[in-house]
This record gives sequence, C-alpha cells and structure tokens, in this order.
Amino acid sequence: MNAPVGLLIGSHIPPADIPGLAALAEEKGFGEVWLTEDLWYTSGVIAATAALAATSTIPVGLGIQSAVTRHSSIQALDFATIAAMFPGRFWPGIGLGLPAWLDQMGLMPPAPMRAVRESVETVKALLAGETVSLDGIQQLKEITLAYPTPEVPPIYIGAVGPKSIVQTGRIADGLVASTTSGVDYIRWARTLLDEGAAASDGGHRRIATFALFCGDEDPRAARDALRHSLAFYLTIMQGTDLISVYGIDDELAELAKGGVERVAAEMPDAWLEDLAIAGNAEECAAKIQNFLDAGSDSVILFPAPFERGRELVEFAGDRVIPLIGQ
Repeated sequence: MNAPVGLLIGSHIPPADIPGLAALAEEKGFGEVWLTEDLWYTSGVIAATAALAATSTIPVGLGIQSAVTRHSSIQALDFATIAAMFPGRFWPGIGLGLPAWLDQMGLMPPAPMRAVRESVETVKALLAGETVSLDGIQQLKEITLAYPTPEVPPIYIGAVGPKSIVQTGRIADGLVASTTSGVDYIRWARTLLDEGAAASDGGHRRIATFALFCGDEDPRAARDALRHSLAFYLTIMQGTDLISVYGIDDELAELAKGGVERVAAEMPDAWLEDLAIAGNAEECAAKIQNFLDAGSDSVILFPAPFERGRELVEFAGDRVIPLIGQ
C-alpha cells in the first residue's frame, strides 16, 4: 500500500530539476507526486508528463490547472494523451486559478463556480468518449476525442470556499486542499465534501492536502526556516476560508499591513505549529497523522526553503514516512 504522503514539486523548482525530484520521491517511498501550474513559472501538463516519464509506478497529480486559461476541449486532449501514455498514474486537477492571474489575461469569468463545473463536466465527458456541445462560458460544437481514455482518470478540483467544496463532492473525484490548510479546515472541508458526494453517487472523495514542510534534527531551526514561506502564503490567502476557519482574520490582516516580512517576523509560533509540517522526524510524522485523522487521504509535502528540496525529500523519505501509522 502506498504511503499517504506525497511530494509537491512547486513552481519555484527549476524545470530541469523536476524529473530527478520525482524519481527520488518514488525511490524514497512517497505515495504520490503533485506538480503545480503557477503562472508564470512552469507548464503543469509538461511538468507532470516529465515526472511521469521519470518514474515507473507512482501516481502523478496536476494540482491545479485553471478552468479558463485553456479551452476545455484542449484540457481533455492533453489529459487523454497523458493518461494513454501512463495508464492509471495521472490525476489531473482543475480549478479557477488565482484571480490576479486571470485579471492579467482578461479571463476572469462572470460566474467562477459555473466555469469550473462546466470545465470539469466537459473534460470528463470528452475523456469518456462522448460527443460534447456546450453553449456556456465556453463554446463547444460536436467535439469528440479521437483517442478517449479506456478508463477516465480521477479528476480533482482545487477549491477553498464552502459552496465550491460541496460542488467538488458532487462532480469530481477529489479535492486539492491548498497550502495553509489547518487540521480544523480539513475537518470542515471533509464534512462539506461528503455532503456533495452524498448528493451525487455517495462515493468517497479523496482529499490531498498541500502542506509546507521542513524537517530538521533541530525543531526550532525547521520552524524558523519555514517562516518566510508560510508568511507569503498566508498573505496571499487573506480573506479566504482557509484563514477564517482557523480564526486569524483580524490578526493576519493587521500584520499584513507591514507586508510579508512583518508577517514572517511577528506571526505567533502557533501558526507554524498548526499550518505547516515542521520539526524533527517524530513531530513531522505526528502532524501528518493529525491531518490524516481529520479526514485528509494524503498529505502532500511542499519542501521549503525551495533550494533544500532534495535534502528535505531525503529527510522525509528516510526519517518521516517510516513513522506514519506507528
């Protein structure tokens, strides 16, 4: 059975390093690998394909590609091609994407949840070999894939708010929970995801939780090393349910007036304890287990500082993963 711990190869990792890190994750016993598509860094589908080509058995997820930066028929074309080359190992993810990116391209849809729903439903139908026409946010006129997938891969959605998580449970196979998710947030999201699933087929929907990670023999050094990265993600996640469920809206807003540097310098130690995986091997394993107990199916470690990626993958594989479930 694969370990319920994955590796997130984030966009700050140079493209040339992706195959080697993916291969190392497989060697070290990680259960899954996820690639991001953060504009304007690396292409998610190309990065995922490179990771799949560098490995032999480990599943590779794309978490996530925007529902509106590519036409749904092109998403389905890419996903079908990758799934055919690497059967059973590709887990594509779709979401809205950061509003700032969409504004840069003039692509912010008038109804974001509808845009995600139409994209996911269209992609699934095309992958299954159906002919699709749609007069919606996107237009499709009798499009059929020449090479649909023999088995439709699981489709994940990156969602944050309650309505979008319920929708995820209705139409997708899993939820990608963003970096800075806490245990309380995962417990909250699990309830909403299950509610959506119950309104559909009642099946289980996976949660893959992205979490900043730094392991060190010196727990204080590990937590200090994550301060700036956590401060960055907390700052950009202001105003979302990730922050409000944890209950730090006002405190974070006040610190964020001074920018990321002030958040990093003055954030309470509890934020590092609760919103990241940091510490020695035993502490990291315990924190991962807390997320699993709260309802996450896997915890996807996002090594930081990014330049220590290979070292941290080895630490997790050699020291942390063997402790999970003990």
